[in-house]
Amino acid sequence: MRSTEEIRERYERICERVGTGVTVVAATKYVSLEEMGALAEAGIEVVGENRAQALEAKQAQYGAAFRWHFIGHLQSRKAPLVSALCELCHSLASESAARQLSIPSLVEVNLAGEETKSGIAPEKLEDFLAFCAQVGVDVRGLMTMPPLTGDAEDSRPYFRRLRELAERFSLTQLSMGTSQDYLVAAEEGATYVRVGSALWS
Repeated sequence: MRSTEEIRERYERICERVGTGVTVVAATKYVSLEEMGALAEAGIEVVGENRAQALEAKQAQYGAAFRWHFIGHLQSRKAPLVSALCELCHSLASESAARQLSIPSLVEVNLAGEETKSGIAPEKLEDFLAFCAQVGVDVRGLMTMPPLTGDAEDSRPYFRRLRELAERFSLTQLSMGTSQDYLVAAEEGATYVRVGSALWS
């Protein structure tokens, strides 16, 4: 973990590079409870947690310090907890979770068809969005995670496809891009980028 001042400098640089229309979400999966204080001191405003149990522990200690997002795989039994603690869920991908969720959400789309990843297949997105509307979920946009790559440009077609899908369904928010490809994501219309190692490794 870098010093508070180094984290602040990196955070401000990333915010400047992506522009004012993009929210930088600090992905805290590998940040310990003790280290969360350094993020608050560095001026980070929005944090994204992957696991409900970790979210609960961190939010209990630092609740007022951040705006909280959930960015990991959402289990339906954890959806009420996520709803109680977060302002936005980036990873809605099942009807069972949709029934339990009561906060604004982004639908995760599995654009590459990777079996190891969650997400709605693009061809099933229209039906899933209709179901979400039926059960009263406030879907604001879409999220995706492209296949791992060593070249950020390899992610561009996936980000572009997600933007096209969002436009088709009149959705305005896009969560796409992580530490290795957030600049490409911003160029393709991201409104949220999820960065971790770029801030503190």
